Amino acid sequence: MAEPDPLRHHGDVEARGMLDLAVNVYDGPRPSWLDDALRGSLDTVGAYPDPSAARSAVAAHHGRPEDDVLVTAGAAEAFTLVARLRDWRRPVVVHPQFTEPHAALEQAGRTVTPVALGAPFTFDAARVPEDADLVVVGNPTNPTGVLHPAAELADLRRPGRLVVVDEAFMDCVPGEPESLAGVPLDGLVVLRSLTKHWGIPGIRAGYVVGDPAAVSGLARAQTPWSVGTTAAAAVVACTTPEAVREGRRRAEEIGGWRAYLAAGLADLGIPHLPSAASFVLAEVGEGVHARLRAAGIAVRRADTFPGLDDGWVRIAVRPPTTTDLLLSSLAGAVG
Repeated sequence: MAEPDPLRHHGDVEARGMLDLAVNVYDGPRPSWLDDALRGSLDTVGAYPDPSAARSAVAAHHGRPEDDVLVTAGAAEAFTLVARLRDWRRPVVVHPQFTEPHAALEQAGRTVTPVALGAPFTFDAARVPEDADLVVVGNPTNPTGVLHPAAELADLRRPGRLVVVDEAFMDCVPGEPESLAGVPLDGLVVLRSLTKHWGIPGIRAGYVVGDPAAVSGLARAQTPWSVGTTAAAAVVACTTPEAVREGRRRAEEIGGWRAYLAAGLADLGIPHLPSAASFVLAEVGEGVHARLRAAGIAVRRADTFPGLDDGWVRIAVRPPTTTDLLLSSLAGAVG
């Protein structure tokens, strides 16, 4: 059997049957209004799905025309659509970052130019080749948690180049000050996901917002009815004013949990990066990931992210009681 492609490795595989600090899904119940919307959508599954209401909701949420929006079956579908949008001559993926865009480009037959940043993984526009016609970067980036200045990412635009900003974890940032989703710019699209913040990984719900010419091209490549009825209902529910208020509350709560985890790592002398997302990248040393697994605790291995090795792990933020269990095990596993 062939070795699995590290670019296709995801944390959900590591978490099965373990205390889960590998998957970045918010650790709390879904709002009742979201569950009501999901259940209510079942009344209409006898008809083919129609994401038009979801598209309108996203457009209103970000203050954009509807031509700037495409609802997708999660961010993963959006990456596949981007990979097949053009015959990219020199697509660039800034690493370490979520591996799906790199994998999607390779699957589409493109040769990817990786730009690997070094610790502390702050963005360096000078590393991006001038002849790149596609640039993909996360903000805040998975797995580093680094939040890049929006202006620096917007400055990546060039004639003939598409800049794709993966904002799958931007909802972890209260107020989203570095988001480009509400900023109309030629040559730039933003990808968003509802999976993690709203606890619905089993419902592939996301969207693209940006340059209408690029969005139109992505829409032409999209498989008909790829966005299911329940996913479209989730998009509508998660873009209301009530959802915005709850989303910010969750972001602030995540910030508190993250600070607790960071303080615990510091007490143990474990180097880690400041994070703006729902996870922390920590340099625990070789073999620690395996020792934690032996203790029944899953954290996300990081050596499948280009630019990182097995001395790093990504730790999902959790309430303090769960974090204490991790820290206790780490105290015995490190060293």
